[in-house]
Amino acid sequence: MGGPPFLVGWVEVDMSVCAVCHGKNLQEQLVDKVFNVNGRYVLVTGIPTTVCRNCGERSFSGETTEKVRRLVHSGVNPKESVSMPVYEFA
Repeated sequence: MGGPPFLVGWVEVDMSVCAVCHGKNLQEQLVDKVFNVNGRYVLVTGIPTTVCRNCGERSFSGETTEKVRRLVHSGVNPKESVSMPVYEFA
């Protein structure tokens, strides 16, 4: 499950323990996430993440985070485009 610790800034993070509830019941999943990149929204699908089965917290490894960052800033054409409804929480 979680894997070895990695460095975030100067802090070592143990990916085998939930950062929120400190639970150890973690599961690897693929998730879809919307990002705001320079004022435009982009959807990235199939992102590997570690999900705490106790509290639901999702954690991305440093390597995954960097790969997503490079992807959304790369300027390559997306696989597809979708429209989505927008709701305002009032």
